[in-house]
Amino acid sequence: MLQCANISLSLGDRALLDDISVIINPGDRIGLIGPNGAGKSTLLKVIMGFQEVDKGSVIMGKTESLGYLPQDGVEPNFSLNVVEEVERVFQPILDLEKNVQHLQNKLGDMDPNSSSYSDYLDKLGSLQTELEQSGIYSIRSKVEKVLTGLGFNSKDFCRTTSEFSGGWLMRMALAKLLLKNPTYLLLDEPTNHLDIESLQWLEQFLAQYNGAVIVVSHDQYFLDSLTNRTLAIRQGKLQDYAGNYSFYERKWDEERELLMNAQRNQEKHIKDTQEFIDRFRYKATKARQVQSRVKKLEKLKHIEVESELDSVSFSFPTPERTGQVVVKLDQVVKRYRDLTVFDGVDLEIEREDKIAVVGPNGAGKSTLIRIISGLEPIQSGIQKLGHKVQHAYFAQHQADELDETEDPLGIMMRAGSGEKESRLRSILGSFLFTGDDVFKKVKVLSGGEKSRLALAKMLLSPANFLIFDEPTNHLDMSSKAVLQQALLQYQGTCMIVSHDRSFLDPIVNKVLEIQPGAIRLLVGNVSYYLNKKKKEAELISSANEHTEETTKMELSGTNNLSKKEKKRQEAELRNALNKRLGPLKSKINQVEAAIENAENNLSSIEATMAEVNFYENLIQVKETNIEYEKIKKELTKLMFQWEEYQQQYKHIEEEFESKS
Repeated sequence: MLQCANISLSLGDRALLDDISVIINPGDRIGLIGPNGAGKSTLLKVIMGFQEVDKGSVIMGKTESLGYLPQDGVEPNFSLNVVEEVERVFQPILDLEKNVQHLQNKLGDMDPNSSSYSDYLDKLGSLQTELEQSGIYSIRSKVEKVLTGLGFNSKDFCRTTSEFSGGWLMRMALAKLLLKNPTYLLLDEPTNHLDIESLQWLEQFLAQYNGAVIVVSHDQYFLDSLTNRTLAIRQGKLQDYAGNYSFYERKWDEERELLMNAQRNQEKHIKDTQEFIDRFRYKATKARQVQSRVKKLEKLKHIEVESELDSVSFSFPTPERTGQVVVKLDQVVKRYRDLTVFDGVDLEIEREDKIAVVGPNGAGKSTLIRIISGLEPIQSGIQKLGHKVQHAYFAQHQADELDETEDPLGIMMRAGSGEKESRLRSILGSFLFTGDDVFKKVKVLSGGEKSRLALAKMLLSPANFLIFDEPTNHLDMSSKAVLQQALLQYQGTCMIVSHDRSFLDPIVNKVLEIQPGAIRLLVGNVSYYLNKKKKEAELISSANEHTEETTKMELSGTNNLSKKEKKRQEAELRNALNKRLGPLKSKINQVEAAIENAENNLSSIEATMAEVNFYENLIQVKETNIEYEKIKKELTKLMFQWEEYQQQYKHIEEEFESKS
């Protein structure tokens, strides 16, 4: 059992942690949440003993251990390769192996008849038994399994750690921590440097973890799928909720409503009391009552309700309408010296597509969106933006392009949106720039603050094609909600590279999967895509098992059928295949006819809208736009349905091919 008892820590006159007490049990799955700056990371450092406190203590069992992953700042041994670096977590066992080898070498040089030989032999036997029980022979497989799960491939294992970026170094640190297997695992924003596939693997790993997990994260899907308890830090206090993040949200909404009612009642009571004091202050007969009320007001503890930044609403400026095709890539080739990233890639993005870009790190997600935005040169092929397309691009490095002599408010005012100062302050507040923060010079802001400012500035852009590379990495829940709501209402086209499913799912209608050297575009949101990937993996696994079984049968001679029998079986398979595919073919034909009809209707409406005098009749404009949007939604639905039927068709064919 891990206990934090009466922890208090002040920064100047602000109580960051105010008399916090909590008990954490082995097996707990805890989400530690709160707005940026609330003290989440500080509390983890207090538990680890890295941060001194004004008062209080952390108590833990003697046989229990702690493991901690910070947000950044990990420093590996740059002379080692990846596997060697991660294997350092097993250093005591590796040292034991060296001792055994040393003794074996020593015994090889000794006289078997000498008096000390028997003593060394006994010692070697004892150490060998200890080594075998330590699990030494499974270390390499454990290390490689965890590294693979976190996105490393076998070619990476022998590369030195100095060849990797900060994000990959964080993955190595996470791998070491998971293999260390501490009783209490403290993770501070572990998902920031992971792609969707490695994030899924981490979720599954932590779900089966033997110890307790305490995680700070702004990824709601990750918290909901992993945690069964939520600790919320607000205004220095810690509150405990017996459920995941969604459970906490519901309970906090109820509590906040009660608090606001109590605050309103208290304010009325204070107002009435003050009126009594002011009215009878100088009346001798009421002096005692006045003094009594003055003392009560002085002792009264005011009810405070935390301000909710997610109540700030924001909408993008209405963008200019583009052509149907927003961007087109035709046989694009991209190389970095000897490394070919893309070889003959084709892609077409249409107006009002909302696309999530997913895939393993290193597959080329950022490269592709930079090609699309015209920032990355290509070796051959065509990259073409559509009619009237104006794009805006956000990536973490955009923060470096801000004017360091300006302050956040000045940068927003000079963005040219024409918004009032009060409105700009509200937008900055939603991205965690409150009070005097809006007057700080950019040069003194942290990397995360600069990224948030660059993102806030981009939101003022009138562009009709927005491209984002990991926009949520430095945002808390409230800021993400503001951005998400704005993108839901955005009338243009957007592409978003992100692993945050709870952020992406309500926004996107397509998923662009990028694998090394290949891409594919699917209709649906990220949850649909992940479910599809899971089914595909199950089908491959099932096909492999069937192939193995068939091979065994052939080798054992049980598959030696006569030609007549084989023909009979093949005919039966064909008939069974036609029976299953027949109804599906009919459905596909129906959907294709409906798609063609919808596309013709859209073309007809677009021709009407292109007429010179179309916009003179406002009632007609409104009715036509409503009909146009209705047909577009129906077309998206039909395309989604068509792809589902095609996938079913393909799976049935593959299933029968494996049997033939």
